[in-house]
Amino acid sequence: MNKTMYGYERTSTLSFDEAETAIRKTLADHGFGILTEIDVAATLKAKLGVERDAYKILGACNPALANQAIGFDDEMGLLLPCNVVVATVDGSTRVSVVDPHAMLGVAGDSAELAKVASEARDKLVAALEAIN
Repeated sequence: MNKTMYGYERTSTLSFDEAETAIRKTLADHGFGILTEIDVAATLKAKLGVERDAYKILGACNPALANQAIGFDDEMGLLLPCNVVVATVDGSTRVSVVDPHAMLGVAGDSAELAKVASEARDKLVAALEAIN
């Protein structure tokens, strides 16, 4: 697993579809549901005629953590859900999860929000680590 500027990623030997299925399952195992799904490749093809490798953004939400964050500041909804990306890159499958600290960094220095971000990050990273 690698740390990136905005999150964490790992390259998998799984196919794109297998990796998407696996991350959905491991996210659910860690209390996340998928609220949104954007098939970027299909959208770019339909809207712009652009061909690109498979690329999906999954909007993952852990209801308990989202409730805590919004409870501290109702503007936090602008920074939710936590994005997870499944993409084909150079013939391999890459799965990435956002680092909630990167997202919540715009909210200032709040110990309460930092605690929620740390818990979300730990759960997202654990889900990512469970992917082969």
